[in-house]
Amino acid sequence: MNVIKTVLRDRRAAVGLGVLALLAIVAVFAPWIAPHDPLAQPDILRTRFLGPFTTAPDGTIRWLGTDQLGRDLLSRLMFGARISLSVGLLAAVIAVALGTAVGSVAALFGGAVEGVLMALTDAALALPRVVLLLALVALFNPSFGLVVIVLGFTGWMPVARLARGEVKGIMAQPYAAAAVAAGASPARLLLRHLLPNALTPMIVAGALGVGNAIGLEAGLSFLGLGVPAPGPSWGNMIASGRDALIQAPWIATLPGLAVVAAVVGCNLVGDGLLDALDPAATGSRPG
Repeated sequence: MNVIKTVLRDRRAAVGLGVLALLAIVAVFAPWIAPHDPLAQPDILRTRFLGPFTTAPDGTIRWLGTDQLGRDLLSRLMFGARISLSVGLLAAVIAVALGTAVGSVAALFGGAVEGVLMALTDAALALPRVVLLLALVALFNPSFGLVVIVLGFTGWMPVARLARGEVKGIMAQPYAAAAVAAGASPARLLLRHLLPNALTPMIVAGALGVGNAIGLEAGLSFLGLGVPAPGPSWGNMIASGRDALIQAPWIATLPGLAVVAAVVGCNLVGDGLLDALDPAATGSRPG
């Protein structure tokens, strides 16, 4: 509770949480609050390229307009939030879990184990992530699951280096040495003493990783290698509107703004969590 209060006292974090909470609510309740079927294409010739706040021929108001196929843009944005936010969250969870495991094991055992694991981490870091993403996704048929796995398994390396440094620092503390002297097994030492005290940077990395994964998913979908149409994601909505930027700029602009809002919200929450969970930063705050 104290952590939550500290985070909420930070204006940046409060704004970020508010934005993410709003997007999450929209994503969860999209099937009930979306005004139209996001895939419906009623009378394309009469409903395509309707501007925001336009009344359609059937008498309904299209609050954010329609796209080139006459589909309601507000409904597609709501359902797109389900896909884009899910991809970002699941990919960040995979990256943080894998990176924490690799870095912690490397720091705990040291020696040859650490050398091999860190060599693999450095080798993976040497590969440009965007190029690796494009290559992996291009080899298989794009799907929701594939995008999540590819983003997760190409984002763990910085977390691994971060976890290794944190665990090594904690192992130098007296309580960790006392646990070793008391006969704690490596697994118990890691799970009971090291990881609980090394989670702060991993949690922050996870919050930032969600925004990063959302942005990358949007980029892949824009290139036609992300979550495939007709299911809406913010990325493929931007891609579908690129050929109509002059005629109907709202088609690409609105999902682009949604991506920006989600990424900025994650970054603000990450900064707030760092201040709340870092004793030095929290202690330096007045009041």
